[in-house]
Amino acid sequence: MAPVFSKIGIIGAGVSGLAAAKQLAHHNPLVFEASDSIGGVWKHCSYSSTKLQSLRCDYEFSDFPWPDRDSTSFPSYTEILEYLTSYANHFDVLKFVRFNSKVVEIRFVGNREATDLTGKPGDYPTILPGHPVWEVAVQTNHSDTIEWYAFEFLVVCIGKYGDVPKIPEFPRNKGPEIFQGKVLHTIDYCKLQKEETSQLLEGKKVVVIGFKKSAIDLALECAEENQGPEGQPCTMVVRTLHWTVPHYWIWGLPFYMFYSTRSSQFLHEKPNQSFLRTLLCLLLSPMRRGASKFIESYLLWKLPLQKYGLKPDHPFEEDYASCQMAIMPENFFSEADKGKILFKRASNWWFSKEGIEFDDNTKLEADVVVLATGYDGKKKLKAILPEPYRTLLEYPSGIMPLYRGTIHPLVPNIAFVGYLESVSNLHTSELRSIWLGRLVDEKFKLPSAEKMIEQTTKEMAVTKRTTRFYKRHCISTFSINHSDEICEEMGWNSWRKKNWISEAFSPYGSQDYI
Repeated sequence: MAPVFSKIGIIGAGVSGLAAAKQLAHHNPLVFEASDSIGGVWKHCSYSSTKLQSLRCDYEFSDFPWPDRDSTSFPSYTEILEYLTSYANHFDVLKFVRFNSKVVEIRFVGNREATDLTGKPGDYPTILPGHPVWEVAVQTNHSDTIEWYAFEFLVVCIGKYGDVPKIPEFPRNKGPEIFQGKVLHTIDYCKLQKEETSQLLEGKKVVVIGFKKSAIDLALECAEENQGPEGQPCTMVVRTLHWTVPHYWIWGLPFYMFYSTRSSQFLHEKPNQSFLRTLLCLLLSPMRRGASKFIESYLLWKLPLQKYGLKPDHPFEEDYASCQMAIMPENFFSEADKGKILFKRASNWWFSKEGIEFDDNTKLEADVVVLATGYDGKKKLKAILPEPYRTLLEYPSGIMPLYRGTIHPLVPNIAFVGYLESVSNLHTSELRSIWLGRLVDEKFKLPSAEKMIEQTTKEMAVTKRTTRFYKRHCISTFSINHSDEICEEMGWNSWRKKNWISEAFSPYGSQDYI
């Protein structure tokens, strides 16, 4: 049976998939969602305590503001799911979504000669050539039946988080197989009901591996389940420290003043800047370091980081530039003060029968070990993408080279939305989806593969010079410049404010791109 043919296919119905579906709605795309609901990681990788790390006004679609957008509280994951559902219903994009439809394979059926895999100068293939370029195998309703679909263009929105856990490697006989307790990853924890999490944590010696947002939230949930004299402390095993912030105010000043305005980002290096601008960045570097020190001074005053040995050795700016800043829950350190959350710094660790052992010859007894060690988004992509394109996902820097955070110059007729990170990933995905919609409609053309690779290489170089944690495609310190270049490519005015004062000193957000 011949595959069902359609112009555009979208894989995933999370935030990025919904944004892409809305912008490409006039092409009647088919959206394949592996689960039975929209929302992506907000639906499938959230704890009962999970909240957004941004204010509502910083995490909204440009044409669909939150009903209570000026609230200073951080919305829960259920509120975010309600917001996404309202958006999908308002713009009638659910009619494109096929739920319980898991993409298990992608097959290239286009003209290989049309793509220059050497990266030499040449035009990117026609976006909608009028014939199938990709065939997609879809498994529906968890059955053994595979249905094939053919598309001129694919949009991959499966994201970097969820589905494929990143599991540490251990020496022989030192892995979880010898541990007599229970070992699980946060992706497994997310699937548990409230009663099941209580049963797992209450009265148990729990060890959480990691110190990023998912680990912090989990440790707090564990502490709350172990109140009273019978409660056991939760121990966090910390390998790499990162800065955390309690809220978005620094010594009485709004946080956006330091990184989210055009004037503040002027202090930071950006791609394609002139020699004069490079010289200015060098001359202004003391101001940039001063801003980072100013923020650090507040965090060290507000949070007991030094008391618990949690002060990072690197500047705050490096975490912000790599999108690794996390919001610290309000009562986290109060639980630490009660002895319900403990911390263990360690470079190397492994399992024993009774718990965890460390390279300093100390041991830690445990009933439950939870690996908050992140996800392998690249492995998830490689599982469905064929060769030689699978190999092209690898890059010396560790970052997938995506032009405008969307198009791989050497992978034809596919867009990747949701792989570029910033302070507001929703806004980032929406603007790139708008750009993609205009590209598909031939409102502008892409530069040559060589030019696109050159641009992505410049962005990676800036990130590498800014932070030691550069193996993430994060644009937080030059996000406005990135949006400027996208606007100019679409034929829009890049300066979006009403006057020069607002342009220089007001924060940029999704509402500026209506």
